Amino acid sequence: MHISEGVLSTPVLLGGVVLAAVGTAVGLRRVDYDRLMHVAILSAVFFVASLIHVPIGPSSAHLVLNGLLGAMLGWAAFPAILIGLTLQAVLFQYGGLTALGANTFNMAAPAVVCFYLFRPLMISEATVRRNVGAFLCGAFAVLASGLLTAVSLGLSGDALIPAAQTLFIAHLPVAAVEGCVVSFVVSFLARAKPEALGVRPAH
Repeated sequence: MHISEGVLSTPVLLGGVVLAAVGTAVGLRRVDYDRLMHVAILSAVFFVASLIHVPIGPSSAHLVLNGLLGAMLGWAAFPAILIGLTLQAVLFQYGGLTALGANTFNMAAPAVVCFYLFRPLMISEATVRRNVGAFLCGAFAVLASGLLTAVSLGLSGDALIPAAQTLFIAHLPVAAVEGCVVSFVVSFLARAKPEALGVRPAH
């Protein structure tokens, strides 16, 4: 889902920059500075997870974990994801610097949506509700990010529509895997460190 240099049209690039800047500004204003270390750790998790690419036709797929970041950080997912994507672009050439705004928005916007839609389920004391919320969080974020990335490509020219379709289809199985991974991570944290999820430990 990392869009490279020279792919997107200028209007899409500029739109991505504006949307990412607004989201990042809101995220920085709302971040709890007592939890900066928490934000940094999750940004690092996002950075590492997105490095492992599996080629699928002309595209590739990888774990994203943006849904997990969104559910745990809220709007702070924007700066966390921006930092991770910037380091990937600079250090490993994953995604272009000019496309950084679009890439950030495509991954961070669904993350914030997950915070509002699925966090109440994810922090539930009921195990089934928590697992369902975590799975939906992981799967939805990947599907929504894949859709936004496909739309970004499609808006940049008709010639990119087949690539956009392939990219979205390639991430359908990734969404299922991501949902399972996020469900496992949340289940582990609920047992080992519930305060990381914003839940008070049971006494």
